[in-house]
Amino acid sequence: MHTKYIFITGGVVSGLGKGITAASLGRLLKNRGYKVTAQKFDPYINVDPGTMNPHEHGEVFVTDDGAETDLDLGHYERFIDENLTVNSSITTGKIYLDVIEKERKGDYLGKTVQVIPHITNQIKEKVYNYDKTDVDIVITEIGGTVGDIESLPFLEAIRQVGIEQREENAVYIHVTLLPFISGSNELKSKPTQHSVKELQSLGIKPDILVCRSDTEIPDGMKDKIALFCNVKKENVIENKTVGNLYEVPLMLEHEGLADAVCKKLHLKNKTPNNENWEKMINRIKNLKNKDVNIAIVGKYVDLEDSYLSVIESIKHGGFENNTKVNIELVDCEKITSTNAKRVLEKYNGIIVPGGFGNRGIEGKIETIKYARENDIPFLGICLGMQMVVVEFARNVLGLKDANSEEFSKETKNKVIHIMETQKNITKKGGTMRLGTYPCKIRKNTLAHKVYGKELIYERHRHRYEFNNDYKELLEKSGLICSGTSPDGSLVEIVEIPKNKFFIAGQFHPEFKSRPDRPAPLFSNFIKYTLK
Repeated sequence: MHTKYIFITGGVVSGLGKGITAASLGRLLKNRGYKVTAQKFDPYINVDPGTMNPHEHGEVFVTDDGAETDLDLGHYERFIDENLTVNSSITTGKIYLDVIEKERKGDYLGKTVQVIPHITNQIKEKVYNYDKTDVDIVITEIGGTVGDIESLPFLEAIRQVGIEQREENAVYIHVTLLPFISGSNELKSKPTQHSVKELQSLGIKPDILVCRSDTEIPDGMKDKIALFCNVKKENVIENKTVGNLYEVPLMLEHEGLADAVCKKLHLKNKTPNNENWEKMINRIKNLKNKDVNIAIVGKYVDLEDSYLSVIESIKHGGFENNTKVNIELVDCEKITSTNAKRVLEKYNGIIVPGGFGNRGIEGKIETIKYARENDIPFLGICLGMQMVVVEFARNVLGLKDANSEEFSKETKNKVIHIMETQKNITKKGGTMRLGTYPCKIRKNTLAHKVYGKELIYERHRHRYEFNNDYKELLEKSGLICSGTSPDGSLVEIVEIPKNKFFIAGQFHPEFKSRPDRPAPLFSNFIKYTLK
């Protein structure tokens, strides 16, 4: 089968759900038996989001092969359940970097390097990377909105793909807004009309419109949109707000999105196997156990996207345990030794997630101390694991100056220090320990009980590590190193056996969690909070 291409653009405003639309469509096509992958083209000039503040672009999602990517790739993986790669996240910075390197090597034979054809050809190369693979369908989302000056090369490139491919091998889906005006009590189609007009002026005629709305779209409104936007009425798809993110694929199935795509791409519209997804949604809607309250103690509490994969993974753990999870982001900068109990006592479980920089670190340490001393189910992730070691060294071993080398280079007791392979690295972008690495788990530990195996693979993103000079002393005092690299040189998991559930990993288990197959650490964490 010839590779098919789906391009998803957005108009009017950002945040309409292009990523969820792409992910949901991928799930529906996979449920029809097709091999699907997804990629995101982001117009910003950063080479990747790895060095960007979470307030700029939300969390950084990490793939198996170590790519630092946009958070939409997390949606793609969670919905489609396919592990993506470095080729799934492309930015303007990456494209220009590739082109400039080719120019420096003389690949263009002295020609003037221009946006067209050189930049657009480089973009198309990323689209066509899947041609000689087993992938049937490539879903490509264009970041930003139509009309943004920085996205023009990407839109021109996908226009060219439509010309180069046979008509049945490419489909353009445009996601737009239908705002509801309360004063006149009606939906307005003009923003959609203007957005489509802008897209058509760039040479792209959308085949399908996915209209984002908080209310049901009247039949007459669909007629109007179809007429003024030059699309078939059956290809005007309602994308209404739903109570749970994971309901979107079934809603779009009901609206006929996958059917419209299959028809346009001349794909055999096989009977979709949505049964397992439907069962999962039914389970989510009928959770029977008591609610549990979970605190994520971090410093980006004003932006949930900063901890998006952690939040989704906690929900996955709740689905598995048939319980609704109430999640609150708690500002670590406001936690002290005097108020920790008052702030945290209402929670059934506590998570300290990853992060960088010393802002709020003392609050995280006080949080960990409270969880440890009061036997509250606790999960530490990456920096959270490192602060577990610091807290234990300070308050159990009595090493009051214990710290991470990241925050204090002068401290005598660097219980967390920079990795040997990181010492001579000066560039920040893409230079951390990134991607999937193996972890050997010690038998008869909580980690072994959680995973049920002796060798696991998890994704990493860090520069600093557990200092093995303190391993023996920490273990004698009750902080067990229950997971290490296969050669034993790197500590990957620590736990406190005397507590019911107190465990922390140097890796990011949230990146591999799925709604129908939660990461073991999260499902077990929620199980213990119920106890």
